[in-house]
Amino acid sequence: MRLVSFSIAHYRSISRAKKLQISSLTTLVGPNNEGKSNILRALVIALGLLEGVRNTRIIRGRVAYRQNVDRYNWERDFPIGLQETTTEGKSKFDLEFALDDAESAAFHKEVGSKLNGTLPIRLELGRGTAAFSVPKQGRGKAKLSEKQDSIVRFLSKRISLTYIPSIRTAREAEQIVDQLLGRALLVLDDNAEYKAALKVITKLQQPILDGVATEITKTMKMFIKGIAKVQLQISEGDRSQALRVGTQIIVDDGAATLLERKGDGVQSLAALALMRHLSESGSLGQHLILAIEEPETHLHPEAIQELKGVLVQIAKKNQVIVTTHNPLLVNRTNIGSNILVQDSLARPAKQISEIRDALGVRAADNLRHAELILLVEGEDDKRGLHPILSNAYPVLKDALVNGTLALDSLAGGSNLAYKVSQARSALCSVHCFIDKDDCGVTAVDRAEKEGLIEPADVNFAICEGRDESELEDLYDPAIYEPMLLNKFGVALNHSKFKGRKKWSDRLADTFRAQGKLWKNQTEEEIKYRIAEIVAANPGAAIQQHHRTIIDALAAGLSSKLSALNSTR
Repeated sequence: MRLVSFSIAHYRSISRAKKLQISSLTTLVGPNNEGKSNILRALVIALGLLEGVRNTRIIRGRVAYRQNVDRYNWERDFPIGLQETTTEGKSKFDLEFALDDAESAAFHKEVGSKLNGTLPIRLELGRGTAAFSVPKQGRGKAKLSEKQDSIVRFLSKRISLTYIPSIRTAREAEQIVDQLLGRALLVLDDNAEYKAALKVITKLQQPILDGVATEITKTMKMFIKGIAKVQLQISEGDRSQALRVGTQIIVDDGAATLLERKGDGVQSLAALALMRHLSESGSLGQHLILAIEEPETHLHPEAIQELKGVLVQIAKKNQVIVTTHNPLLVNRTNIGSNILVQDSLARPAKQISEIRDALGVRAADNLRHAELILLVEGEDDKRGLHPILSNAYPVLKDALVNGTLALDSLAGGSNLAYKVSQARSALCSVHCFIDKDDCGVTAVDRAEKEGLIEPADVNFAICEGRDESELEDLYDPAIYEPMLLNKFGVALNHSKFKGRKKWSDRLADTFRAQGKLWKNQTEEEIKYRIAEIVAANPGAAIQQHHRTIIDALAAGLSSKLSALNSTR
């Protein structure tokens, strides 16, 4: 089961938000005080009440208000402007669920109706009133409406909500962790040994309870003549639940400390770690929905990047909905899953530029329209690769022309982690083309360990038969040999230009072997001149037996562009 859309009417600052599409990982973004948190809280109210009525009486959709509604307060949550005109106004929350084949079969068995399409449920909260209904359109509407109590019960058993607010007291953080640990222990309820142990506990407890009940009976009979007997009982469910609470988490980071005495950031990460465990191990037939307000709060940038990975992992099997001000948590591969909230209105983002504007992110002029950045080692690599990619790959040419794809220079491989972080902050997806030398490999390893990139985000300028290699190793020497001979008096038909070293080291040895000085300025000038030659004749620049390296780079870029385009 998956939540596929959510609608709100008349809740706090949100007058109406219609059919917000909910994906596996949904991000609510926008300026401060524009309604992000209100939308998330509205969703939490609706899902929380739906989950909470699992063991509650439901009569024609209505549930007891005081016993079940704890997150909604009409005087606070119904728009104040409307309160002045009516005391009967209601906040409305529409949830739409999609069921898989097994769930549809279970629905037919439990409810007695076949489901055609998605399953909608509406919650209306008024001043002391709470009621569910089924706003299904078309065929079957009347029958489903008659069975709304069974439908609410069906959904209630199959969803599990965890809400982590942005501001948490130590007690609230402890309750969140305790709740998640309790869910992890639920699996024991079907364990035969556990059930037998509960019976032993019941057998030991009951005589004590009976003794206390006898004393209570004696005392109460003194005051109330009609009392015959008082009994004390602990229900099986309450006894089992009591064994699932009070678990302590001790974190040892050099000194063993109770989690409740750690900071907010550590407590949040513990809750997320438990959530991931529940997600990966299953949840007793329930669909987990994790709602988090500003999960980046109290975390440093590196931890935020790791947090993004955890959220993505959870979202593979369940659903995650977050509010954020941080561009690192924006979903760059599915633009439409980012919901823009501005001026109390909400809608899916269509372009990355809209999200940048909403978050106040400023990208460099050359990257203003970019959605994918190809990071290369130097300006000469950038100057040479741009025409090569444009010449041979029409899709990349179009993306380069319209600015969706942009090339940016690292100014040295050691800057890779910094540049990737900068690109992520500008809400750009990233791909890297790096020299295959010690500096490049070390920089990539570091960026991967920091969670900034994955192996799929990197291609190396590998030249088979060489220990190290760079972009110039892939170029055909025939296109620039005349320039070296005419400008520097150096011929390439020398034995020093052969061997396993990378291009710049081989060329330096070749210069020295022919009585020429090799300086940094010399290397910079030659690379610049070669890049200019490549730009003038890109079709002949790459040696044929190295063409697969550029083809693989182009394929990686094209795949990412296709993924970005498919989400518009």
